[in-house]
Amino acid sequence: MVSAHNLRRLLSPKSIVFVGGRNLVEPIGHCRAIGFSGEIFVVNPQHEEIAGIRCHRSVAELPTVPDAAFVAVRSEFTPGVVRELAAKGCGGAVCYAAGFAEVGGEGVALQRELVEAAGTMALVGPNCYGVLNYVDGAALWPDRHGGHAVEAGAALISQSGNISLNLTMAERSAALAYVISVGNQAQLGVEDYLDMLAEDPRVTAIGLYIEGLKNVARFSQAAAKALAAGKPVIALKAGRSALAAELTMSHTSSLAGS
Repeated sequence: MVSAHNLRRLLSPKSIVFVGGRNLVEPIGHCRAIGFSGEIFVVNPQHEEIAGIRCHRSVAELPTVPDAAFVAVRSEFTPGVVRELAAKGCGGAVCYAAGFAEVGGEGVALQRELVEAAGTMALVGPNCYGVLNYVDGAALWPDRHGGHAVEAGAALISQSGNISLNLTMAERSAALAYVISVGNQAQLGVEDYLDMLAEDPRVTAIGLYIEGLKNVARFSQAAAKALAAGKPVIALKAGRSALAAELTMSHTSSLAGS
């Protein structure tokens, strides 16, 4: 069972560790640009520094316990890194790599290993873009985005990274408070994020792009909770046709349908 406290630490971190190689330069840059004021650490055993930050050789060598992690290593190495983060006491991790249940075969077993490695640590993904928190100023995100710091706004939870990214680029009057790209939902589902965001007074409405739900009963409870808090929930359900259901299976390993 994932700790609610750990999910809060992940979504609103005071400290972040980035694990990967030179591919971390852009994610770290996004975190700085969004206004993150907490500590930033980097783990890489082969480089002295990345993006001007001294590298630690392993998660175990970190001087403090980070609230959140952005893990950008190859899929076969991701469970090992997540296991180290959980042992350190990290609140949660975004797993960027693809190559898990969505590819079938060995990817299914690798995803089970990943969930086991996380334990009670919150896990976003894998096969996802991650989390943008525009109200606290925290980015666990690999690519460019178009959002900016706000005091309050709508939250977006999406199984499509591209839809998440593209909606941050929209020149509309609706401000975004959070953007969460959930990917394969190996551990946490749309309903878990919905339940947590329903409690945040800075969230004014919640938009969902859903390919498949893990727990329909819990989703219903979370949606009712959001509505009771005065937050409209707007959902777009993909994968209703036979062809679309097949596509969602290869996209995020989701069982979709009408």
